Amino acid sequence: MARRLIINADDFGMTCGVNRAIAEAHRAGIVTSATVMANEAAVDDAIALAGQNPSLGTGCHVVLVDGSPLSQPEAVRSLIESRNGAGAQFRPGIAHLAIATLSAKVRSNEVHDEAAAQIQRLKSHGLSLSYVDGHMPSHILPVILRAVLTATREHGIRAIRNPFEPAWAVAATHKSSSLRSWNRSAQVTILRALRSQFLSNVQRHGITTTSGTIGIAVTGLLDRSLLTQLVEAMQDGTWELVTHPGYNDRDRSHATTELKQSRAVELELLTSPATLKLFRKRDIQLISYREL
Repeated sequence: MARRLIINADDFGMTCGVNRAIAEAHRAGIVTSATVMANEAAVDDAIALAGQNPSLGTGCHVVLVDGSPLSQPEAVRSLIESRNGAGAQFRPGIAHLAIATLSAKVRSNEVHDEAAAQIQRLKSHGLSLSYVDGHMPSHILPVILRAVLTATREHGIRAIRNPFEPAWAVAATHKSSSLRSWNRSAQVTILRALRSQFLSNVQRHGITTTSGTIGIAVTGLLDRSLLTQLVEAMQDGTWELVTHPGYNDRDRSHATTELKQSRAVELELLTSPATLKLFRKRDIQLISYREL
């Protein structure tokens, strides 16, 4: 088998600076796909940039945590954590959502309807969506996954992110000196127990996916050294590298994301000719989700 790699930029639509960074990384020949956040402030700018860069594959970054719903709050009550001056808000993170699903507080029909609303908003603006994924990534949870898969299939989208990072990738990028690395490595290793159930659900819905996702354990830490170690260790298969490029601008400083300074580091990495040369040296074929 060959080694094929989708280089995906998450959070397309979060801020204009994130959007600009993603477009530049794509034009540099490195980022091949980007997932759009339908309910974020700069989504219209992201849609316009996607239209100007038709070779960039686009997907829907389904937001069910750390954001606001597109649906009326009354229609998705089981997903809402609080209401304040900014309006209804989802739970702040995947751990809170996981606890709610385990205690049967989340209604699958509401997950489906919110995911469908986000997908439909992007499609109604002319975006051709080739895949979906979940923010943080919430679709790793079986209850969420099944509802999102149904919405995905109903809208004619044929692929979804495989959110599980293989052991070889975690081992290649683990930083023993970093507490964040220890925490992230432990999380992805524990969550791998859900992988077989994920693949069964994906197959049952007639959706395709990759061999796995790499770079999750080093989210917020990715630099040239870690990327080189990851590429050198890459096994045969079709993988997705998750990235988060962006500019250190005013919009980003006000965003709720914890990934701030690291976005500029990734932007430099994802626009460097040396990075493209690294993939070519290892005979890694860069593809988008359109080619699955």
